[in-house]
Amino acid sequence: MKIPQASNLVSESQRLGVTDITIKYSSPSVNGRDVWNSSVIPKNGDPIAWRAGANMNTTIEFSTDVAINGQPLKAGKYGFHVIPGDNTHTLIFAHANNLWGSYYLNMEEDISLRVEVASRPCQFSEKLDYEFLNWEEDAVEIALEWADKQIPFKVSVDLNTTVINSFRAELRGENTNRWQAWNDAASWCINRNINLEEALEWANRSINGGYGGFAANKNLTNVSTKFYALSKLNIKEQLSAMIEEIAALDYSDGDAFYLSKSLIDSKNYALALDLLKLAHQKYPDQWYLYTNDAVSNYFLGNHEKAVELMKKTLDLSPPQQHIARINEVISEMESGTYQIPVRS
Repeated sequence: MKIPQASNLVSESQRLGVTDITIKYSSPSVNGRDVWNSSVIPKNGDPIAWRAGANMNTTIEFSTDVAINGQPLKAGKYGFHVIPGDNTHTLIFAHANNLWGSYYLNMEEDISLRVEVASRPCQFSEKLDYEFLNWEEDAVEIALEWADKQIPFKVSVDLNTTVINSFRAELRGENTNRWQAWNDAASWCINRNINLEEALEWANRSINGGYGGFAANKNLTNVSTKFYALSKLNIKEQLSAMIEEIAALDYSDGDAFYLSKSLIDSKNYALALDLLKLAHQKYPDQWYLYTNDAVSNYFLGNHEKAVELMKKTLDLSPPQQHIARINEVISEMESGTYQIPVRS
C-alpha cells in the first residue's frame, strides 16, 4: 500500500560513462537523536546489519559490471547493508535485494561482496541521503551521509569495455538505421585510439548502409571518420584513394587542416601533401593550411622548403596570437630541432 511514511522514499540515478547507477532508499531524519552512538543504528552487526536507510532494504543497481573500491561486482540489483563500527564499516552488497530491512539477511548465503571502508566527518545532514562525489571519467564516489558522518565507497568501471559493448548493443537496435550512430561510435573509438578495426567497420557501415544499402548516407562527416580510422591504422593504399574522394565533397578549410593533420600524426607526410595540394586550389590564402605543408616537408627532409612555407604563413596575415609561435617554429626548423608538440 502507498501510505505516507515518516521516512520518505528516494530513488536517484546517475550515469557513469554508459553505466547507470540507481540507489533506492527510505530517508529517515535525525530528529534530535545521536544516531551514530545509540540504538538507532546497530553497531558491529549486533544483533543484525543496518539497512542503510529505513523500511525496506536500500538497493543499489548497476547496469554494467563495476568495481567497488577495486573489487569486482557484476551488473545487477543489490540489497545494500552496512555493519557500522567506530570508524571502519563493512559494506554489504547482497543479491537478495527485496528484504524488509536487514532482519532477514542471510550472512552466509545472500552476500555477493563485502568491502571495508573508513568513515569521515561531513556537514550536518538532517535527512539520510546518498551523495555522488569526486567524479572522474571512469569512477565516482558514492557516500552515505547522515547527521555528521559520511561512509564513502568508490565505484569504477572499465570505460572502454563498457562503452564499446554498449555501442555494439545499441547498433543492433533502433540506432542501426541512423548513419550518425555508426559514425559516433566509430569516432569515439578513433579519438581514444582503441578498437580501430571495428571503428573502421562502423564508419563504412555509416557510409554504405546495411543490407542492400539500407540507410546509406555518404557525407563529409562519415567519410572523414573513415579517413581518420585509416590514418590511425596506417592503411596507406586506401588513404591515397580517399584523397580524391574527399576533394569531390564539399569540405571546408578546417576540414582540410584536420584531415591533413591526421596524416601527419600517422607519419604519412607525402599523403598529407597530396591532400593539401588539392586544398590549396580551393583555399589558396588560408594561412594555417601552409603550416601543415611546412611540417610535412620538414619531416620529409625538405627543411628549406619547410621554412619557406612557414614564412609564407606570415605573409597571409595570421591572427596576432599565433605570430610568436610561428616565429618559434621557423627558428626550430632552421636549427633542425623542430618537434611536433605532444598533446595531453
